[in-house]
Amino acid sequence: QVQLVESGGGLVQAGGSLRLSCAASGGTFSHMGWFRQAPGKEREFVAAIRWIIGFRVYADSVKGRFTISRDFAKNTVQLQMNSLKPEDTAVYYCAAGGDFYTSRRPSDSDYWGQGTQVTVSS
Repeated sequence: QVQLVESGGGLVQAGGSLRLSCAASGGTFSHMGWFRQAPGKEREFVAAIRWIIGFRVYADSVKGRFTISRDFAKNTVQLQMNSLKPEDTAVYYCAAGGDFYTSRRPSDSDYWGQGTQVTVSS
């Protein structure tokens, strides 16, 4: 049974940093990534990484501020978020499998974590 468990969310002031982590168990995936969903908005793509070769893709809104990485030994994927803005406030979801690396559509992810809240105050 596949499980994705996120950690690391919280409250931070604008300009600050947070690091999210997602621990995967019960499966192996060609890629993993992150989406986010703000209140009243649709879930949107944030970043993804190819598990073996490490290629990364980012949403334009986070490029240059967020960095996705993976740890083979711990079977985790991280999202380092710097220079956070109030508009980054959302529930962040870990995703794995499917074809969202190419499509960036949430409907193309096979698995989801439970989500972790990130709140950025102005």
